[in-house]
Amino acid sequence: MIQTPVIQLRRIHPDRDSDLPLPRYMTPNAAGMDLVAAIETDILIKQGAIVLIPTGFAMAIPDGFEGQIRPRSGIAVNHGIGIINSPGTIDSDYRGEVKIAVINMGKKDYTLHRGDRIAQMVIKKVYQARLEVVEMLGETERDSGGFGHTGN
Repeated sequence: MIQTPVIQLRRIHPDRDSDLPLPRYMTPNAAGMDLVAAIETDILIKQGAIVLIPTGFAMAIPDGFEGQIRPRSGIAVNHGIGIINSPGTIDSDYRGEVKIAVINMGKKDYTLHRGDRIAQMVIKKVYQARLEVVEMLGETERDSGGFGHTGN
């Protein structure tokens, strides 16, 4: 049986942001929780600009898990709005405000409004690997073939 992680959330400014929804799954089978912009006024994101958007919450992710911050497909396709470090990682030991590094790769400036759904967060199991230094690596069919080596 799969263990469902419990994530504790804390609003950074509960008096100011009580009108904003906390992260939530929008459908019963959604993989990601939508995150909204906790901005006080509209932000114009110029074409090519990178802007750090607050979400208004901090969280405690259990050890062995991470939060992956990903773009929302609708605003990515329709407006060219993406996440510059996609997917961004929220580590289990981070307790600061979650912020989204947004980039406008679209053809026009984009106005972000308070409460707009700006990204999604997927909770994933992580493993810390143990590294082993060796003299030789096992051979494979691809071996050391680089980018594009297996075809288009």
